[in-house]
Amino acid sequence: MASNDRVRAPDRLLETETGGPSFLRKHGSPQGLPEDVLREASRRLGVLCLISASVWAANLLLLNFVYAVPGTVSADRVASYWKWRTLYDLIITTNILVSLGLFWFTRRRRHGPQLVLDLALVYEVFTAFSVGVLDYAEQGPTEGVSWIAVIILLFAPMVPSTPRKTLVAALLAASMGPVGALIWKGLGVEPLGARQILLLSIPNYLCAAMAPVVSHIITRLGREVREAREMGSYLLGDLIARGGMGEVWQATHRFLVRPAAIKLIKPDVLGAGNQEHADLLVQRFRREARAAAALHSSHTIQLYDFGVARDGTFYYVMELLNGMDLQTLVSRHGPLPPGRAIYLLQQVCESLGEAHDRGLIHRDVKPANIQVCRLGRDCDFVKVLDFGLVKRAPGEKSDVDLTTPNMLTGTPAYLSPESAMGEPVDQRTDIYSLGCVAYWMLTGRQVFEADGVLQIVARHIQAVPEPPSRHSPSPIPHRLEELVLACLAKRPEERPANAWELADQLSRCEVDSPWTREDARQWWHTRLNPEPAVTL
Repeated sequence: MASNDRVRAPDRLLETETGGPSFLRKHGSPQGLPEDVLREASRRLGVLCLISASVWAANLLLLNFVYAVPGTVSADRVASYWKWRTLYDLIITTNILVSLGLFWFTRRRRHGPQLVLDLALVYEVFTAFSVGVLDYAEQGPTEGVSWIAVIILLFAPMVPSTPRKTLVAALLAASMGPVGALIWKGLGVEPLGARQILLLSIPNYLCAAMAPVVSHIITRLGREVREAREMGSYLLGDLIARGGMGEVWQATHRFLVRPAAIKLIKPDVLGAGNQEHADLLVQRFRREARAAAALHSSHTIQLYDFGVARDGTFYYVMELLNGMDLQTLVSRHGPLPPGRAIYLLQQVCESLGEAHDRGLIHRDVKPANIQVCRLGRDCDFVKVLDFGLVKRAPGEKSDVDLTTPNMLTGTPAYLSPESAMGEPVDQRTDIYSLGCVAYWMLTGRQVFEADGVLQIVARHIQAVPEPPSRHSPSPIPHRLEELVLACLAKRPEERPANAWELADQLSRCEVDSPWTREDARQWWHTRLNPEPAVTL
């Protein structure tokens, strides 16, 4: 992707779950709503509980302090309150505690959102019961319409559920007015007549009849969202990242329940101006996706599937990685020591080396496309991402390429001079970009920095880069610095010929403190324990 705007904090974990009924329950619901829709409803419910607790607390203060001031309310009303003060305070205090308890419950991620929303329906009935009791303490709702009606209409859209559950909860809530009247009758207080109670309850029952309709509309919209998110056999979940080339979503295989990541690429991003051009792009996409799927290096992200959605959106289905990209790693934790930089670069070379052997050029090598992962017991395990811009090297057999001819591809900060000038490229353009990545790893800054994209591109074409040792907090071995600068040579023939040659030269760079697998495990344990961040 040309840019990579994170939508998750890089050290925030996005747990990968596999298999089991609990996983299936979390990724779907009886009414067919996506998990994130249910989770958002759960979050709104928590806010509603806080508001409710605040309103009940305000009433408690009103009754115990304002009513105590002579002349604020009628003497009869004061006398009625003081007679039943214990009951009033018990109802109000219980509602405050229940509201705060449910708010706390909504923030517990171990509970599925569907369970929280089922409890919300119980909470709706309980709140209506409390309001009904307080209503008939003073001979019925003073304004003619009870707050019960408001509660019913408020919960229907905020708590998506099946129409049956919504109707049952709404009818029970509507009945809490008459229940409140019966309670006061049992306490010896003469309530209103049955006819008056029925008339006052009619608005509540009308709202209860409307509640399933509202719930059905919300449920239908949720199903439409779910259907819109289906890509082949995969169901989209949370948005992981967004960039210039598209979006990356967490996804789950509907049958295997295998977690994955799906990258979506809109046709207009690739220049599809008309239907004929769009059809050609589809052919190119499929051909180059097959080429990327043929890569088997353990340091290349695994491609599970690819396809074209009904709206023309291209999608790749990839493995979901546990870690963070180099852009995030250096930005958050500072430049890397030379030993670690070599350790990671050699793994990148293995991925690119296989691609180059097959005549494929990545063309968008950059820190955001290099993922540093925890894979089993291995830490600092590199995965190279985003082979979506792969291009056949000159002389390799290919009918067409995915991207439009003469179209500037790649990221300006990591763009080789020949790419910037629109000249033919080969695998050495990836070597240049990897040199820019190495510079970033060692210094925490780009090779060339400027206010605008054109100035950066011009410097890649003309300017001589400063040695990275001038900007690195750690001493850089002379041989490593020479190798990085060789990768940044303006003329391709002056760079290492391919990724394997670069890896070989990296292995001959001696450092004071070589980076080991144990160093990697210790780093991850001390900085990202207990779990690594999940990004892509």
